[in-house]
Amino acid sequence: MRLKALAATAYLPVVLAVVMAVGCAPKKQASTDSASKVQITGAGSTFVYPLMSRWSSEYAKLTGVQVNYQSIGSGGGIQQFKEGTIDFGATDVAVSEEEEKTFTRPFVQFPVVAGTEAVVYNLPGITQNLKLTPDVLVDIFLGKVKKWNDARIAQLNPDVQLPDMNIVVVHRSDGSGTTYIFTDYLSTVSSEWEQKVGRGKSVSWPTGVGAKGNEGVTGQVKQLPGAIGYVELNYARQNNLAFAAIQNAAGQFVLPSQETGTAATRAALERLQRDIRSSVVNMSGENAYPITGFVYVLLDKQPKDTAKSAEMKKFFEWVLKNGQKIAGELDYVPLAEEVVQMSLQKLAEVP
Repeated sequence: MRLKALAATAYLPVVLAVVMAVGCAPKKQASTDSASKVQITGAGSTFVYPLMSRWSSEYAKLTGVQVNYQSIGSGGGIQQFKEGTIDFGATDVAVSEEEEKTFTRPFVQFPVVAGTEAVVYNLPGITQNLKLTPDVLVDIFLGKVKKWNDARIAQLNPDVQLPDMNIVVVHRSDGSGTTYIFTDYLSTVSSEWEQKVGRGKSVSWPTGVGAKGNEGVTGQVKQLPGAIGYVELNYARQNNLAFAAIQNAAGQFVLPSQETGTAATRAALERLQRDIRSSVVNMSGENAYPITGFVYVLLDKQPKDTAKSAEMKKFFEWVLKNGQKIAGELDYVPLAEEVVQMSLQKLAEVP
């Protein structure tokens, strides 16, 4: 009997420990399971697609939350968000006050990253960064400068043996924020472009062939000798495409980079504080790259699924606070701390 009593007494702490362990375990597991079941869907900007994919992958490792993003172009992202078929939209051009009136529910928009657009080209045997002035670039896309050995291009690049080859302009065929930034720049530096073509997500191009997405323009430029187009810098670097040094507002020829994009966005801080949707093309500054822009996200202020909305807020808070370092690794331009704070204030408006 005494042996049995001792055995029972010895066994009791083990039983209690097991019961306590079993009792505590489900709480933690339930929380993990809950997070892992959350699936957030977004669509839009092809400009930001490589970075959004990396953000999504890193965040899933940390939290189990899945962020699925479709690279369909800014115009498509805005439309799908407006229709309520996705949880968030991404666009390289902020929704204007006029366009905002067409939405049936309130939303917030704020920058999550900035980036530079590279003017890429395919000239066999030429790997140098050609120099292009704003007026020459405009006339190429107007179809006025038709040959790569045109005297105006040759004068800017005396050390390059330019070929007697037709210039093939490649532009976007879909509604595109990348196109908006590019045509906003051309309209800013040329009254002729502004009057004849203008700025927009879609424009009537005077010349050239169309392609869908940054991916499509990159592919066409790679395939067509003599081609010239515009893509986000990451696409140019990943595909080993040559790109031009563009003369900026200070008269300097600058290449797209994190450094020159940062110079442009910092020069725009004052105007951004007045209106977060402000353009940042052709900013002043010796080192400012002139074809720079932000990527904005659109989020519901009256979400149907508040639990999912809460997880989405956590994701974009992580993007703004921790994801900017990743942006720099992929040739994007991390937001200045002042812009991060502006975006966090907007994010706080989401319930």
